[in-house]
Amino acid sequence: MTDIHPQSKHVCELLVIGGGINGVGIARDAAGRGLSVILCEKDDLASHTSSASSKLIHGGLRYLEYYEFALVRKALLEREDILRMAPHLVQPLRFIMPYLPGLRPRWMLRLALFLYDHLAPRQLLPGSRSLNLLKDSSKGVLRPDIRQAFEYSDAWVDDARLVVLNAVDAAERGATIWTRTCCEHLAQVNGRWHARLRRVHASGRTELIEVDAALVVNACGAWASQLQALYDPHPQAKHLRLVKGSHIVVKRLFAHQRAYIFQHHDGRIVFALPYEGEFTLIGTTDLDFQGDLNQPHISAAEVDYLCELASDYFDRPLHAADVCWSFSGVRPLIDEAGHDAKAVSRDYVLEMAQTQAPMLHVFGGKITTYRRLAEDAMQMLMPVLNATAGNWTRHACLPGGDLFCDRPDNQNVVRFPEFIAMCQHSYPFLDAAIVARMARAYGQRIHRLLAGISDHHDLGAPIVPGLYKCEIDYLRDTEFAQTAEDILWRRSKLGLHMSDDQQEQVRSWLQQNAAEI
Repeated sequence: MTDIHPQSKHVCELLVIGGGINGVGIARDAAGRGLSVILCEKDDLASHTSSASSKLIHGGLRYLEYYEFALVRKALLEREDILRMAPHLVQPLRFIMPYLPGLRPRWMLRLALFLYDHLAPRQLLPGSRSLNLLKDSSKGVLRPDIRQAFEYSDAWVDDARLVVLNAVDAAERGATIWTRTCCEHLAQVNGRWHARLRRVHASGRTELIEVDAALVVNACGAWASQLQALYDPHPQAKHLRLVKGSHIVVKRLFAHQRAYIFQHHDGRIVFALPYEGEFTLIGTTDLDFQGDLNQPHISAAEVDYLCELASDYFDRPLHAADVCWSFSGVRPLIDEAGHDAKAVSRDYVLEMAQTQAPMLHVFGGKITTYRRLAEDAMQMLMPVLNATAGNWTRHACLPGGDLFCDRPDNQNVVRFPEFIAMCQHSYPFLDAAIVARMARAYGQRIHRLLAGISDHHDLGAPIVPGLYKCEIDYLRDTEFAQTAEDILWRRSKLGLHMSDDQQEQVRSWLQQNAAEI
């Protein structure tokens, strides 16, 4: 049913529209400064681009080729900060870069890695080195004629969970987070914004909400221009370039825990990452996109491209039939005329619109620099709101990141294996692999999830193997999850390990145990 009249009216200082990494990052930062914040997202958190990344917290080694030294330094500075903020979600990762004659020369790769090592200070991640693949422990993975490589450090992240934890922290600091809530109307009235939102609850009930906000943040990503059209019938063209990036997932191609970075003759690079224990993640492509932003899909040509490129390096050739899963996302990048999609800058631009009521547009960006983007955004917004609270996010853990101390600290990173072992000791009635998965997903908050549970009887029967009611309850009550897709593909990647029948079991259980959210 639909409520014909507005069900509720809300007043806030900041209305953030968009529940991707930039939107939740700004909402968290603002709430932590004491501002009244509402965030609305038309789908689930991280439904689109923010869950379709290459899952990396990295400086962007290849951007050095385009002389983007400032962007690389900014990202490198953020890399270890985010690792300390969320040591359960972000994990150090070593990359093997094979050298092939005829591509980028050896001297160029050495110089790039030297700069990468020294553009920003490092405490946790070791520097680069040369590898003899004939003597390395990874021997046998790549073609036998590939003998030389370089190795360097970056980090891996569960991107969708990073978004969710920022939203959880924002809510715990006072922000209102509404998922499946679309902004239908936006108007300027007496120097303030009046918005009409349509929220669909888990039960299917539709609620109309009016919001009166002092300031709006347009964090809609690829939908940014559509939001502008809500309040401006003749919007000035935004110089955005929509670029689709696609990834494929195949059964595990190598047993070790390092990743690969491959060059291609077209100048692109592609990653091959260990993924979810049983798989290898390969990507990404860069193609200009025109189509339905809600449903970007990988093309057959992209699948062939990634398989052929990987086959140029791996000893075992890959084919389209090997693909277990794929995903695509559309990145809104700042348009730079004459540049190929792969060369377009991943830096962000923050633009304060010249309107009666203030609005901040967020364009571009990458997941590694989201915290810095939010901080920069707040430097622009605070004077407009006559607020004075200072920066704080660099010195606060994300939920669950306080493994051994309550602030971002190196010991939380280096002692993470010890934390997993302690959790496994605390919950011996659970399979060790399940406890390890939960420790990585929830960090210190595994103890909230399993509070009051002391044996198998307390757990109850699993809904499907490895997934219990207590976890689903936690995800619905704390992490804004509503559907099976929210739980199996964004709050976790359990769907990748399940059959279609098992996924349907989860959907059926949720329907039978619907909760109003």
